[in-house]
Amino acid sequence: LAGLLTWGAFTYPVAFLVTDTTNRVYGVGSARKVVYVGFVFGLVLTITVALGIADHSRAPGTALIKSLFEDESAFEMFRIACASGTAFLIAQLLDIQIFDRLRQRQWWKAPVASSFLGSLVDTITFFFLAFAGTGLPWASWALGDFGAKLVMIAVLLYPFKLLVTLIARGTRSA
Repeated sequence: LAGLLTWGAFTYPVAFLVTDTTNRVYGVGSARKVVYVGFVFGLVLTITVALGIADHSRAPGTALIKSLFEDESAFEMFRIACASGTAFLIAQLLDIQIFDRLRQRQWWKAPVASSFLGSLVDTITFFFLAFAGTGLPWASWALGDFGAKLVMIAVLLYPFKLLVTLIARGTRSA
């Protein structure tokens, strides 16, 4: 699938699974904490990789930060990192709000609606910020990614129900 989909097509639905499970079992506050920790971890990891690329290719005596913006590969990585972090944070916080508003309905409505809308916002935000103006076919990439996310949401719906049930049983017996 290289060149067709980003890692986000597979990892973001798992992030939504974790967020929705946390939201269902422990509430909105705990779900937000999970998102903030994930955001900081991802940001630090991605910036570290971008700086590593910049450091590897910089000329002797060139400042690392300057190299980050002068080296095309490093800057692309930095732009993608910023787009990814921004999209993740916005989409996950939206997911939490939608899930919370629908939590009292049938068990599947909150995770499906919140993950669908969160994935849509994540996809549009990420691809626009990462690739708009580059001349790359980012809109078609976004459609493919969103389609893969929808499949993953459907695949992860039953594991969501199972996780919530198992955690709830474990909490009651403890």
